[in-house]
Amino acid sequence: MTTSLAPKPASASRTVMTQLIFPEHANALGKAFGGQVMAWSDMCGGICSMRHSGGSTVTAAVDDLLFERPIGIGDTVVIEARVNATFRSSMEVEVEVWGESHVTGERWRCVEARFTFVGIDAHGALREVPPLKPESEDDVRRMSDASARRAERLARRKR
Repeated sequence: MTTSLAPKPASASRTVMTQLIFPEHANALGKAFGGQVMAWSDMCGGICSMRHSGGSTVTAAVDDLLFERPIGIGDTVVIEARVNATFRSSMEVEVEVWGESHVTGERWRCVEARFTFVGIDAHGALREVPPLKPESEDDVRRMSDASARRAERLARRKR
């Protein structure tokens, strides 16, 4: 990918949001609505993608959204997002959602998901996003894994 944009490290756009689960965020069992957790995940991932790209982005896809453990009323929710890889106008952002008990201090993973965000300009047209600058072996691995997932997504679309 040839670009005139300067590469940016994932650490520059890492985003962390914190929420508290109130009754209006919960179902009849007192656990956070899946849709609410998904909305917070999309918001955190969107902020991360805008920080990286330096402009507006839109959600293009969500992959591998897995609910592992619920979060209850009164628990704290910590949502973390980081860019795994960038392509010409898109990027893969990984989002992890953690539950946290303010009583015991226990922390557990609730959700992991990968979002694809696309850079858009003021007219809604695609725009180029900066390349990702790896800072560690983990960054290199994440970029490679994201590229493989992207190839699989594109292959599925063609079928």
